[in-house]
Amino acid sequence: MAMKYEKTKNLTNKDFRRLTGVQRKTFDKMVEILKKGEEARRRKGGHESKLSIEEMLLLTLEYLREYRTYFHIAQDFGVHETTAIRIHRWVEDTLIKDGTFSLPGKKALLSSNVEYTVIQIDATESPVERPKKTDNGIKSE
Repeated sequence: MAMKYEKTKNLTNKDFRRLTGVQRKTFDKMVEILKKGEEARRRKGGHESKLSIEEMLLLTLEYLREYRTYFHIAQDFGVHETTAIRIHRWVEDTLIKDGTFSLPGKKALLSSNVEYTVIQIDATESPVERPKKTDNGIKSE
């Protein structure tokens, strides 16, 4: 069975970004960071993963991009659901710890001068007219 990451090599840069949410250069930089993190984890006695670093990153990016359940993503990558959770957490923690990729904190967002517009959509059920039943069990129109 071909690995999922191998299939992404044939994608155009535009399609790769559509799939992962990041550009190839960003993906490659993340892989470098994760490889360093993997070396450190191995030195501490961690075990080797069934998935490559690229596969682990792809698993994480697909989760963040699509918000599918861990169960479904685990099925795609051929690992157990709890393994998918552990991989996702490790990838996120390793990238955050490196500091290269970061988002502004909550306080930075609150102190900015950007105005946000919030729109609420009422998606509650509304009644539907259905044909009435008559006494003899036949529906009338």
